Amino acid sequence: MDSGNGTKRKAGKPQSINNMMACDPEIQTEIKNLFSKVRTYVKPLSGEWHIPDPNVALRHPAEEHCELQALKVTLNAVKNQLSDKNVQVWHQHTNSTNRAGKVIAAVRSAANAEICTQAWCKFYEILGTFNPFPQEALQNGELNTVHLCEAPGAFITALNHYIKTRKSTRYCDWSWAANTLNPYHEANGGSTTIADDRLIANTLPWWFFGSDNTGNIMVQKHLLELQVFVSNMQRVDIVTADGSFDCQENPDEQEALVASLHYCEVTAALLLLNPGGSFVLKMFTLYEHSSVCLLYLLNCCFRSVSVFKPATSKAGNSEVYVVCLNYDSKEAVRPLLSKLIRNYGPHMANQEALFPNALIPESFLKQHEEVCVYFHTLQVETITENLKLFEEINTEQRQRLEHIRDCTAQEYLQRFQVSFLPRSRWISRNMVSPACCSVATTRPLGQKKQTGSFNERRELQTLSWRERIERGCHGAWVQRHCTEAGGTGCVLEGLLSKCHVESWYVIIGAALPAVRNSPFCDGGLLNHLNEALIETVVDWNSVPSCGSCPVVCTASILSDVTSTFTLKGDSDGNKKKRHCLVFGSRSVWGACESQFGDLVLTFSAEPSFPQKGCIMLHDGEPLYQQQLLGCVVFSLQTLTSGDALLLPVFAALTRITAAIVLCLHVCFRSVTFRCPPPLGVVGSVLLCVDFCPEAAGRILPFLTNVHNHMSQLLRAEDGLSKTQSDRQVLQFVPMEELLTGGLTEFLWTMNSEIIHRKLHLLMQS
Repeated sequence: MDSGNGTKRKAGKPQSINNMMACDPEIQTEIKNLFSKVRTYVKPLSGEWHIPDPNVALRHPAEEHCELQALKVTLNAVKNQLSDKNVQVWHQHTNSTNRAGKVIAAVRSAANAEICTQAWCKFYEILGTFNPFPQEALQNGELNTVHLCEAPGAFITALNHYIKTRKSTRYCDWSWAANTLNPYHEANGGSTTIADDRLIANTLPWWFFGSDNTGNIMVQKHLLELQVFVSNMQRVDIVTADGSFDCQENPDEQEALVASLHYCEVTAALLLLNPGGSFVLKMFTLYEHSSVCLLYLLNCCFRSVSVFKPATSKAGNSEVYVVCLNYDSKEAVRPLLSKLIRNYGPHMANQEALFPNALIPESFLKQHEEVCVYFHTLQVETITENLKLFEEINTEQRQRLEHIRDCTAQEYLQRFQVSFLPRSRWISRNMVSPACCSVATTRPLGQKKQTGSFNERRELQTLSWRERIERGCHGAWVQRHCTEAGGTGCVLEGLLSKCHVESWYVIIGAALPAVRNSPFCDGGLLNHLNEALIETVVDWNSVPSCGSCPVVCTASILSDVTSTFTLKGDSDGNKKKRHCLVFGSRSVWGACESQFGDLVLTFSAEPSFPQKGCIMLHDGEPLYQQQLLGCVVFSLQTLTSGDALLLPVFAALTRITAAIVLCLHVCFRSVTFRCPPPLGVVGSVLLCVDFCPEAAGRILPFLTNVHNHMSQLLRAEDGLSKTQSDRQVLQFVPMEELLTGGLTEFLWTMNSEIIHRKLHLLMQS
């Protein structure tokens, strides 16, 4: 399906499956139940469910509900039987027993769906089951939606598919906005940030990351900024919230760990939605007092609240979706909402209870307990069955499972009228930024994958960082000695002509505390390096080199520079001397200058290493970035046509350093690197050959302006303006351009070499 619009395929049931379902009432019942895992709260006619007085909110300690806590204990006891199971083997097993396990493949084949993941199928199922579109929106032909914690964007693409293939919504004028933890913000941790940016990279103007650029929706000012961000929408009709944290290392407390996030998501929805709107919230178990309060509040604010377990949500996990329809208490909730906003933040659920237990009606608590018992039973039954089948599954059981899986996939296509959508109607094909036509989608996404059993992973955390590396998938590679200089054969060739400097802009946000995440390197490697740096006192100026790894000599690098030149003669036929600006020591580089008669070296001071206290910032330290960009600006101002540049870099993990490499690609016909630099043990040196002044002239004014921004912020840090001391330039080239062409592959290769050598040296020290 990579070419054209794909091939249309009908979604009808094969005759054999039709016959099988008709002949087997047991299978029919099982599949019907699979798509009917829902419980809806029923409000008493007495009207006793109402929003409590805001004055009593967030003033009392949380209380445990004994019946619900008993459910938690028994569920955790069942889940603890999985602690010794290898997670990959167990997932493979549960994937094979998952009744809806073939739905994704069937949808991909029949529907040509964009970002067709499990999340896509779950939300499409929610749309088809509940029809959450407000009648007013359909009548007006205008639909506005906001999606919280949305990466990678499958809810949005599922909604797009649904709208464009249904008669009732086909002609709606649909606008959307989304929020998620920014996958490009270097301080966002890899365990909480979704690296899959297939949709984000092509639709960046529709994504809200807040004034500090992190995208953290749990920051109070971001909530108010989001309200402004969507203010161009006449009304907000649907809000979805699909957020969670990685709780696999503490699964027993998943509900408590995500409780504050759920509070923030609910507060945002109540603030943004217009009357009549719908809200879809992912939750897990509902046993804690925080969940009881939240569900009660939602029932007070919406006319219909259902807890739904989609068929396409793996039956053995705790995930459920709370589907709230017809928001009817916007004015009534406003006083409480003001208090929620004042207390908004990452610790909302860790403070006082939203409501005291005494204010929650017994009629609600009874219904809520019934809901919890229902989903508890389903989950326990599934885990118990999977454990039994894990020990032994016979041929007849396997065949029956496969029949049910086939039937379920076809039932899904039929039940939800899944239709083909041409690729030309995908979101990423319609909303690509003018700065880029095709963002690269071939780079690895670097998501953290669990390995081993839970018990083994817990034991791993007690080991030293060296032992964790040795046992991990990178161990052999890190310990292997290098055989040649890193970077040989990795080249950015030709001037980068497709740069849209007129659309470049500066993003200033909160100063980076550390670089924990990068789209330009393997996330697992970066995690290993950061763990090593936390547990090791390192001075890169004094770390001894490895005696078994090759040392890159200056003569070799200068030879590579001269061999890359296209030597031209003057009018008398004599070879014209070429100039090379070197940021480094004359004592290091100048000793072998005489060996290259056609090359004239000029020297300038190189950027200083990041300060010792900033060791986990890597190339993200503001002073280092300012000096590095200053070197580039100086180079573009002084070099002449055909000249070369040798520029050492500490790493290129951040958007700033990546943009600097892109700028060099714009101005030089050849850019490569050698790792490590001569007489150095860390970082790399960029070899930039055949300078083009005309290309440099296009970007030099903008780079000068960026450099001035950096300098001003550094002066503010020195005490001239304390209001700006916590700010930093985070980006100046749009991500669409940084992720285009061969730049990402070049940076990925260079950063891998740098991190490998750092870890290699630390392992031996």
